[in-house]
Amino acid sequence: MTKLSVNINKFATLRNARGGNNPDVVKAAIDAQRFGADGVTVHPRPDERHIRYDDVRQIKNIITTEFNIEGNCREQKFIDLVLETKPNQVTLVPDEQGQLTSDHGWDTIKHKDYLTETIKTFNDAGIRVSIFVDPDIKMIEGAALTGTDRIELYTEGYAKQCLNGGKTEAIKPYVLAAKKAVALGLGINAGHDLDLHNLKYFSENIDGLLEVSIGHALICDAIYLGFENTVQLYKRQLMKQLV
Repeated sequence: MTKLSVNINKFATLRNARGGNNPDVVKAAIDAQRFGADGVTVHPRPDERHIRYDDVRQIKNIITTEFNIEGNCREQKFIDLVLETKPNQVTLVPDEQGQLTSDHGWDTIKHKDYLTETIKTFNDAGIRVSIFVDPDIKMIEGAALTGTDRIELYTEGYAKQCLNGGKTEAIKPYVLAAKKAVALGLGINAGHDLDLHNLKYFSENIDGLLEVSIGHALICDAIYLGFENTVQLYKRQLMKQLV
């Protein structure tokens, strides 16, 4: 079954809005794994507007499930943090300074040399690497040449088309991208705007999908449905139908 990694950034956003330590981000990580999540994801940014670097250190000290750190590897501070904390996985995202949220994948052809060098740095430290990519065959082929272990398919385009009832068309480039990735020996993760309305269809149609990382939608649902219940609802979306 595809694994669910819960991105807890939004807990930190809420905490930082008021100051203090409510909600407790470290407790949110503990609860996510206690409620059944297969992993916990954090995405620290240079301005620390949500997850702070010290949060990452504290979470790593208590986490027992898989830990995934996402971020902009063009920031030396980020590289140093990952090498210090040694998560199970680092996901490299081509964010710009001050970017609201991730909105595109790597150009794996243009940045091949840089990615290859950076990925080797993390692999040498025993850290699995995934890189954020659009569902573009050329970018998948480029990713395979960097030495990355996995790709994370950027799914905002899929989610937007689904809102207009276009699931069948929306999934097509992702199916092709996944097939190419599997053929090239790459593991497949996915994330961005996946939710209770589009996750099941996506997971059922993407062969080889190892992990999804979901934060914003899951935390929004948790406000109404409760955190534990929501984690379980998302896990159910990832269960394959028995034939």
